[in-house]
Amino acid sequence: MYIILVGGGKVGYYLTKTLINEGYEVFLIEKNPLKCHTYSERFGSVIMQGDGAEAATLAAAGAARADVVIAVTGEDEDNLVICQMAKEKFHVGRTIARVNNPKNEELFRRLGIDVTVSQTNVILSLIEQQIPDLPFVHLMSLRHADLAIVEARVAEHSPILDQPIERIQFPPEVIVTAILRKGGLIIPTGQTVIRAGDELICVTKREREEALQDLLGI
Repeated sequence: MYIILVGGGKVGYYLTKTLINEGYEVFLIEKNPLKCHTYSERFGSVIMQGDGAEAATLAAAGAARADVVIAVTGEDEDNLVICQMAKEKFHVGRTIARVNNPKNEELFRRLGIDVTVSQTNVILSLIEQQIPDLPFVHLMSLRHADLAIVEARVAEHSPILDQPIERIQFPPEVIVTAILRKGGLIIPTGQTVIRAGDELICVTKREREEALQDLLGI
């Protein structure tokens, strides 16, 4: 697998180091000549000085045969342009973009970027998972159609208590995939009855999260 990385900051440096150590064919593009000189001493000839947002630079790096292009510069605009160019001009199969401003994640997805990584949202998700008794936790973001996997606890005053799933009007594009009850795991069917304190593992669109929380009494 051939991977092109654009952006030689800390993220790009450690990604390059890790991927090389794991045996991948990697090429790093970085604007700063001093960084390029330093990285060349450490990694050899897999470093190129240049602007990864320019088609000529990507072409020189061999984007036409790349399997993945990863843009991790400090500028969201550059990361978007790099990934779009990789897909549209060089037909790269998979693009991954660092998103510095979480508000841009949805825009990136709508514009065809395969995977977005927001450090803010990653940290927020980790914090949520470490807070005990938090009623609504993001477990994972999925790349298709702005989907997320969430864990949500059913409150004692929820309107869906003691009802089977088949009778509950969940918000559109919300699917209950598992239920955690008193330490046990339940794979739900239409006849599974919801109890207070149940922790539902759901796949949901981000825009449906508020409606799901209202339904569960959160």
